[in-house]
Amino acid sequence: MKTVIAATAAWWLSITILDSAMPFLAPWTALLTVHATVYRSLSRGAQSTVASAIGVGLSFLIGSFLGVSLWTFALALFVGLIGARVTWIRDEGIAIATTAIFVLGSGFDSQQPLLVERIVEIALGVAVGLAVNLIIIPPIRDRQASRYVDSINRRMGDVLMSMSDEFSDSWDTDRAEDWFRETESMTDELNTAWQSVRFARESRKANPRGDLRKTLKNQRANREHHEAGEEDYSNILSRVDEGISHLRNLARTLRDASYAEGEWDTRFRRKWAEIVKDTGRSISDPDADVEPVYDRLDSLAKNLSGDGKLPETSWPLYGALITSLRHIVVVVDDVASAREAREPNDA
Repeated sequence: MKTVIAATAAWWLSITILDSAMPFLAPWTALLTVHATVYRSLSRGAQSTVASAIGVGLSFLIGSFLGVSLWTFALALFVGLIGARVTWIRDEGIAIATTAIFVLGSGFDSQQPLLVERIVEIALGVAVGLAVNLIIIPPIRDRQASRYVDSINRRMGDVLMSMSDEFSDSWDTDRAEDWFRETESMTDELNTAWQSVRFARESRKANPRGDLRKTLKNQRANREHHEAGEEDYSNILSRVDEGISHLRNLARTLRDASYAEGEWDTRFRRKWAEIVKDTGRSISDPDADVEPVYDRLDSLAKNLSGDGKLPETSWPLYGALITSLRHIVVVVDDVASAREAREPNDA
C-alpha cells in the first residue's frame, strides 16, 4: 500500500508541478525506494538516485555523441550492466541500464536538452518514496521476533510432554521419528527467528516512530533498553538452539532405545516421565507452577545408582536420558529468566 501511495503521488507531482514529458521516471524511482524498513529505504534510495543519475548521464552522452541506433542502444545497456556490478550501488545498480532504456527509448531527440529535468524527476521520486515510508507507520518488528521465540518454546514443551505420555506407557519407532522431525522443523523456525531479530534491529535505524512522544531522557533509556534487548535476543536464540539440539539428541536416544530388548526399570520410567512432563510445562509456560526439576534429576540418578538394583548395562541408556534432559532444564531456566528481554516496550 505504501508503495502504491508513493508511486502514485510521485506521478501526480511529476505531471502537475514539473509538467514532465517523461512522468514515469519519478513514480518508477519512488517504487524502487519504498522498502521494508526506513533504513533500507534511505540506503537503497541513495543507491537508486546515484544509479538512475548515472543512467541518465550515460544515455545523454551516448545519444548526443553517437546518436540513437541499434548498436548504441545495445552499448548503453552493456555499459549500464557493467556499472551495475559496482559494489557500492550493486543492490540498485540495474537502474543504470533500465534508466538508459527509458531515456533512449522514449524519443531521445526531444529529451536531449532536458538532462537536469530528468535528474530532478528521479530525485523527486526518491524523495516521495522516503517521505511515505517515514510518515506512514514506519515498521518496528520487535514483537515478531518475540513471538517466534515463544512459539519454539511451546513446541519444545509439547514434544517433551508427548514424550512423557508415551514413555509412561510405551512408544514405537514411528513416534520417536515424529519427535525427531519436529525438532528439525523447530530449527527452521529458529532460523526465521534470527532473520526477524536482524530485521527488528534494522527497523529501528532512522525510524522516527514514537520518538516525537519522548523526552531526551526517555529516548536515551529506550536506546539502552534496545541495546540490551539485542544482546539478550542473541543469547536467548543461542540458548534455544542448544535446547533444540539436546531435544533432538533425546529423541534420537529414545528412537534407538525402541529397538532395544528388555524391560525398563519401573522406578526410572515413572520418575523420569514425571520430570519430563514438568520440564515441558516449564519451557512452554515460564509462569507455570512446577517443582524445580534439576534437583529431581540429580536425586533420581543418586537413588538408582545407590541401591545397586539397576543392571549395569542399563546405565549408558538411562544416563544419556538424564544428561540430555538436564541440559534442556538448564536451557529452560536461562530462557525463562530472560523473559523480560523478549517483551519490548515498543509495538
